[in-house]
Amino acid sequence: MNNKVNRVVITGVGNVSALGNDWQNVKAALQAKRSAVQYMQDWDQYTEMNTRLAAPVNDFALPKHYTAKKKRSMGRVAQMAVLATEFALSDANLLGDDMLKSGDIGIAYGSSTGSSEAALEFFELLENKKMGRLKSTTYLRMMSHTAAVNISVYFGTQGRMYTTSTACTAGSQGIGYAYEAIRHGQQKIMIAGGAEELCPTQAAVFDTILAASKTNDAPTTSPRPFDQDRDGLVLGEGACTLILENYDSALARGANILAEVIGFATNTDGTHLVRPNQATMAKVIQGALDDADIAADQVDYISAHGTATEHGDIAESQATYEVLGKKPISALKSYTGHTLGACGAFEAWATIMMMHDKWFAPTLNLEKLDSRCAELDYITGDGRNMDANIIMSNNFAFGGVNTSLLFKRFDAE
Repeated sequence: MNNKVNRVVITGVGNVSALGNDWQNVKAALQAKRSAVQYMQDWDQYTEMNTRLAAPVNDFALPKHYTAKKKRSMGRVAQMAVLATEFALSDANLLGDDMLKSGDIGIAYGSSTGSSEAALEFFELLENKKMGRLKSTTYLRMMSHTAAVNISVYFGTQGRMYTTSTACTAGSQGIGYAYEAIRHGQQKIMIAGGAEELCPTQAAVFDTILAASKTNDAPTTSPRPFDQDRDGLVLGEGACTLILENYDSALARGANILAEVIGFATNTDGTHLVRPNQATMAKVIQGALDDADIAADQVDYISAHGTATEHGDIAESQATYEVLGKKPISALKSYTGHTLGACGAFEAWATIMMMHDKWFAPTLNLEKLDSRCAELDYITGDGRNMDANIIMSNNFAFGGVNTSLLFKRFDAE
C-alpha cells in the first residue's frame, strides 16, 4: 500500500465574474472599490419580492467555437463553468493535452442547483400535466451536477468525479476534495471549483427569511459585511475553476505554480438549517490548521465568508477570533455579491492573487463595525499593502456546512 502524502499545487485558474474574467480587470475593480451590484429592473415583475439587488455577469456569451450541438446540454451555470474551465486548462497548458483523457485528471466541482430555466420545462408537466416543453436535454441542464458533468464531457476527462451541491461551500468543498484526492494519490490532477447562475428564485429564498438586502435605491452601498447598518446579502453569479496538481507532476512538465494548497477541513453544525453555529465554525478553522500542521500565528490573512447577514457575520467573526486572534480580514462579497456555489473558488483565487501582489482589498461599505462582531483587524479604506505567506479562505453554507482552506505562497525550489 502506498502511504505517500503528495504535495498539492495550483497550476492554472479560469474565472468568469461580474468584476471581469482575468486578474487585471478584477484587481482594477477591487482597487477602484467598484461594486458590481446593480438594480435588477427585470425583477420589478416580482411585486411581492422586496429585494431588487444583484451582481450579474453582464453580456455573458460563449465564444463561437461552442457550437449549438456542444451547448445543448448546458444551461447558463454549466456554460459559465465550462468556459472558466477552458480558461483554467489553457492557463495550466493542459488544453487539448492527451492527459485529459488518460484517467489521471478528475473533477471536483459544484453549484447550488442546475439551471432554473430547465426546471420550468419540468414544472409545466407537474402544473398543467403537459409535456410540450420537455426536451431530451431538460434534465441534463437542470440536474444539480450539471456543471461537473458538462466539464467532463466537453473536455473528455475519465478520472473520478466529486459533485458538490452544498450551496455556499460548493466551490470550496470542490477545491478541498480535489486537494485530498491528489494528496492521497488518487489523481494526478483535478479540475476544481464552482459556479452559479443568477435567478430570482434564489433571491426569493433569502427574501422570505428576511436575509436579503432591500437597499434598492442605493445598490452599491450594499452588502455591508460586519457593518452595524447592514440589511442583508446580495446575490451574484459566476464561475471559477482551479487546476490542482501533484507537485511532482507539475515539476516534471514545467508547469507554472501559482500557490500550494496546504490545508483543508470541512464539517457540519448539526444544529440548525439556516442559523450558523460559532462552535463548529471554530472547529473547522482549527481543523484546517491541524491538517496543514501549522500554528494560528502563521496565518497572515483571512478571506471572510462575510455575507452581511446578522447571525452569519457575528458567528463567523467570533469563531475566527477564537481560533486565530486579531488577524487581517476582508470580505470580497462586498464587491461581487454572494455567488453561492462559485464564491469559495473565486474568493480563494482572488486571495491567492492578492497574496502574490502583496496588496489586499478592503471590505466595501464597512463604515461602523457591529459591536457584536469580534475585534478582528478589518481591512477598510484603500486596502493594505502587506507581505503574506499563508492565507486562509473560509466559507459557511445553508445546512450548517463549513469549510476552511489554507494556501501558501509558492517560491520556486
